[in-house]
Amino acid sequence: MTANEDQEMELEALRSIYEGDECFKEISPVSFQFRVGELEDSKAFILDITWPETYPETAPQISLEAFFNNRISAETKQLILAKLEEQVEANLGAAMMYTLFEWAKENQETLMENHKSIVTAVTLTSNSEVSEPATAAKKKEKKEQLTKAQKRRMINKTDHKGELPRGWNWVDVIKHLSKTGGKDED
Repeated sequence: MTANEDQEMELEALRSIYEGDECFKEISPVSFQFRVGELEDSKAFILDITWPETYPETAPQISLEAFFNNRISAETKQLILAKLEEQVEANLGAAMMYTLFEWAKENQETLMENHKSIVTAVTLTSNSEVSEPATAAKKKEKKEQLTKAQKRRMINKTDHKGELPRGWNWVDVIKHLSKTGGKDED
């Protein structure tokens, strides 16, 4: 079998296995994205995989450069790529996409165990906070600042005394009964 026939067979298999799966996305017949983990999961990541012409005899190109992965540190990305390369080496010459995707799903916790979101990992501190921690604790919490538009909306909702008008939170009885279907008393 030629490399192209192998690729076509694997592509058909991937399409049938992952049909309707939101984690799998076919970008082109030789390029795919696979999300490992749920969207809300902080340890989720996306694998970008592209097949060279000679795949599966040669390794696919695996990348973690998707925008979704920006919060993952470079060290964690290197670890994931190194572990995936080991899996690729073990499966060279055979269809390996399903094996790689499933392996990544099963080992997500291990791959991401050292993951700390870049946003929380980089904490900026000023010199005054470091040198005087006691005064920082004494500082009052800042009152939430409202934008002009928020202030205007608040004023428009209230009367001249700053109170909400009578019945501002009442339910429209007719609309409510039409939705809930009031009981008829016979």
